[in-house]
Amino acid sequence: MPVHDWRRVDPGVFHDFHNVWIGLLRNALNEGGLPSGYYAMSEQHIGKYVSDVLTLHKPIAPPGHISGALAVAEAPPKVRRKLSLAPDARARRKTLAIRHVSDHRLIAVVEIVSPANKDRHDHVREFLDKIEDLLAHGIHILLVDLFPPGSHDPLGLHAALWDRLGDTPEPPPADEPLTLASYVAGAPVEAYLEHLAVGQSLADMPLFLDPGIYVYTPLEETYQATWRGTPEPWRAVLQA
Repeated sequence: MPVHDWRRVDPGVFHDFHNVWIGLLRNALNEGGLPSGYYAMSEQHIGKYVSDVLTLHKPIAPPGHISGALAVAEAPPKVRRKLSLAPDARARRKTLAIRHVSDHRLIAVVEIVSPANKDRHDHVREFLDKIEDLLAHGIHILLVDLFPPGSHDPLGLHAALWDRLGDTPEPPPADEPLTLASYVAGAPVEAYLEHLAVGQSLADMPLFLDPGIYVYTPLEETYQATWRGTPEPWRAVLQA
């Protein structure tokens, strides 16, 4: 299903869509998308930050064999671009303590960008603070940004983050301004990127459980399922 232009509707409409989408991603990952011993939860708080995100956990004691995950060395993620931070990129800040959740370890976060993340300079800064801090503490991230660069992120959120981490920022292509970015919290940080435009379908992006292990995230399937329950008046506006 083609991605819609969510700028056409009130931010509250996307917030509703966002919440349902997070829940369906949670279900898909917990119903066979993740290896045994891993699980996904919808969360509202990560440290001092408040955000509706999907978090992945695994027990403190690591499982022996990770069946059901893909090894990067054997099956590289199928995305168009891969970036690694330059060797001279400045050191990442470490300011946020990521604590265990119910004695289970947080290993990854799925973050779906909302209009409120980009509607003012301070919100962009706070959002980037959170992403940078998570990476600094070894938390892998899948970033889904269905909003093009705006006045407060003129090169897009990925480019703003890459600049924060000390490397050369590159904006998304002009004809594909939306961004899907899977970040590996390794040394160095790596990014697997896909860009798309309104009217194109979502790629199923890698979600890393470890720098060398990942699963695919069913973004397109769950987006379609969320769309089917979207109220008809707003579907009419978005399809106009």
